[in-house]
Amino acid sequence: MEVCVDSIESALNATRGGASRLEVCSSLAEGGLTPSTGLLRVITDNVAIPCYAMIRPRGGDFVYSELELQVMEKDVEMMIQCGALGVVFGCLNLAGEVDVDAVTRLVTAAKAKLSTVSLTFHRAIDMARDINKSAKLVTQLGFDRILTSGGQKTALEGAQCIAGLVKELDCRVMPGGGINEDNLEEIQTKTKCVEFHASARVRKESKMEFQNSACSMGTSSQEFSVMVTSKETVANL
Repeated sequence: MEVCVDSIESALNATRGGASRLEVCSSLAEGGLTPSTGLLRVITDNVAIPCYAMIRPRGGDFVYSELELQVMEKDVEMMIQCGALGVVFGCLNLAGEVDVDAVTRLVTAAKAKLSTVSLTFHRAIDMARDINKSAKLVTQLGFDRILTSGGQKTALEGAQCIAGLVKELDCRVMPGGGINEDNLEEIQTKTKCVEFHASARVRKESKMEFQNSACSMGTSSQEFSVMVTSKETVANL
């Protein structure tokens, strides 16, 4: 079980709950963005399981400009320098196909920094025009695994597509998207996958005694509660 985390508390809870690997991000509410170097370094200093880092410089689509790709190349180098054993990314072009040139640049940057780096193509694959064609191309570009919900909102809804990818591809297919204690067994049965991806989060209320409800830090922010990975939920998974 790979658990995606965006805080040190979540990372420690996931590890204590029995996670086999962490995907370290920021802003899971946006689907996961590149974490800070400080967060990744502190996590890798305090857990014994492998940590992979998300490489995604902003929310929104997966079509990146030249300067954004330069940011991503630098982030790849810094994440590996801070202890990441793998990186997670994906790039598409305007037609909804895998951006081979952009992906190749990032693969090259990662392998130049760490020859044994593990590469995961993330759920950008679910936004591709032809998920099967794109997945086959991704395997040819050097990725070890593909994280996917089968092109649907959840991995359970996309289980049939995921099962087809498992049969067709040489790389590992890892279901992700809405996986929980209630549906994991069904997804495993339908897809025959051996790796799974979840956040296993619960809401944690703030302990602040004074709370200024008249002020907000963002358009949809929650200043007095936070979503945190649950040790118990991970253990149940």
